[in-house]
Amino acid sequence: MTGTEFSIFNIFTMLGGLAFFLYGMNVMSTGLEKLTGGKLEVALKKMTSNKFMAIILGMVVTIAIQSSSAMTVMLVGFVNSGLMALEETIAVCFGSNIGTTFTAWILCLSDIKGSSDGGALHFLTELMKPEAFSPLIALIGIVMIMGCKKNKHKDIGRIMVGFAVLMTGMTLMSQAMAPLKDSPEFQEKLTAFKNPILGVIVGAGFTGIIQSSAGAIGILMTFSGGSLTYGMALPIIMGCNIGTCVTALLSTFGVSKDAKRVAWIHILVKIIGTIVLLPIILLLQNFTGFGDIMNESVGYVGIAVMHTVFNVATTIMFLPFTSLLVKLSHIVVRDKKGGEVEVEENRLRGLDERFLKTPAVAVETCRSTTIEMANITSESINDALELLISGYDEEKVKSVIDAEDLIDHYEDKINSYLVRLSKSSVTGKDSRRVSKMMHCVGNFERISDHAVNLIESVQECKEKGIKFSDECINELKVITEAISENISIAFNAYITDDLAAAHKVEPLEEVVDNLSTELKNRHIRRLQNDECTVELGYIFQDILTNLERISDHCSNIAGCLIETDEKTNIHAYLHDVKENDETFRREYRGYSERYFARLDAAIEQEK
Repeated sequence: MTGTEFSIFNIFTMLGGLAFFLYGMNVMSTGLEKLTGGKLEVALKKMTSNKFMAIILGMVVTIAIQSSSAMTVMLVGFVNSGLMALEETIAVCFGSNIGTTFTAWILCLSDIKGSSDGGALHFLTELMKPEAFSPLIALIGIVMIMGCKKNKHKDIGRIMVGFAVLMTGMTLMSQAMAPLKDSPEFQEKLTAFKNPILGVIVGAGFTGIIQSSAGAIGILMTFSGGSLTYGMALPIIMGCNIGTCVTALLSTFGVSKDAKRVAWIHILVKIIGTIVLLPIILLLQNFTGFGDIMNESVGYVGIAVMHTVFNVATTIMFLPFTSLLVKLSHIVVRDKKGGEVEVEENRLRGLDERFLKTPAVAVETCRSTTIEMANITSESINDALELLISGYDEEKVKSVIDAEDLIDHYEDKINSYLVRLSKSSVTGKDSRRVSKMMHCVGNFERISDHAVNLIESVQECKEKGIKFSDECINELKVITEAISENISIAFNAYITDDLAAAHKVEPLEEVVDNLSTELKNRHIRRLQNDECTVELGYIFQDILTNLERISDHCSNIAGCLIETDEKTNIHAYLHDVKENDETFRREYRGYSERYFARLDAAIEQEK
């Protein structure tokens, strides 16, 4: 057996090269996704109203994550979560289809031919070959991963290593297939692909199996340079574009109808595009001079050009008819009989498992859900505080109780999702965000529990036919105003990541504690003077205890933000700030003077 003969070992090498290729693609896309920190993906939700901007953004994100399938799965998740409408995803899909062709152009580097003049041009062209520059890129990447301290630089290193592995895999596949280019037997069998239907089927089937159109296009490139013509390669390329939709289709199990339609629109664009464009190409090939071009041997660049032209052509073809694509998707994925539209009852659709494959997106959507939880909690506790002053109201009592049940559900689902997310490969910044969410959702839930405790005190007064004196109500007005302000500051600090606001929570929390102590002392004096009953005294004590606990949880939320972002021990921070920080003392004096002045004014008013 000579060195140019094709054997079983060539097949082993080709499969190994494919493994390197797919692994390198995965490493590179993971590094790129981390480097962007999910900013591009999150921008999809904000820039989809303009079709052309959506196309550009779809291209950019797909180039960044190096996978149109991952992009489609992400869009399925967005629609299933209610974060995007079905119509908003179509232009993004078009951009993604164009963006995925970028990989084919990168692979064209493998086909660079060296100059024979032996001079500087020869050196440059040789240096541009993957077998020459891939080891250097891999070395630089490894040095960055092992030597750099910043995660951003490590991610750049991983991108470089992934790219080097990808190009090494492409080189291995090309070398393994090289003997076939000179094999008459193989070239004879290759003529079977003159049947365009067979080409589409083979391209779609193979791509569906490996679930990577880039991998399939890469293998197709290794067969170029021999008897493979433009006319043979084009149907295979079209089939590759159809086959890559398998991943998106698999992601639609257990999702809403509209989410399924996202994947089906992706598939329909590829299939209809092939059905329309392939006959046109065949007609031009058989009845015009275009046939001479299609019968020429195709190279790497030719395959990349056809891959790009097909996706650009389908975009131009379907862009004016996006509304028809939506209607067509409704025919393929029908609503329930009788025209009943599916109603999504789960308010936590944002916590979609599909986002776990792109951790930065999962972090962002989970944060959006925790903000929604915080807003529900804020509304619930403010309703409870209002009931303390205004008295029993059936509708508001029911609202607080229902909110507490919903918030319990939020906590359970968010914590479960965060545990799974924390096991993913997240950046240092996203890891801190996950940590803050884990700590804060528990405090939101405990605040809602105290809201229920407060309305139970209101209910007890109603059932027993007793009520607080006007003096007591005026005192409660002052402390509930302080609590409401602290809730607003702490929750806004979390929602906006405002550390300056977080630093204002603890001074006000100290004032709340002092107000509570003062109100307890005043109530004891009322009991001693027979101005209040023991029964009301117990209820009043319970209310003050719950108000203190609410303020404590506000302090916990602010403390978590400070500890995580400023990387300090919160207990040491609190001790130091209370003893030595002039800003803390100034804030404390301001809050104290304001609320104790209100308290004194309320008492004077009663006199």
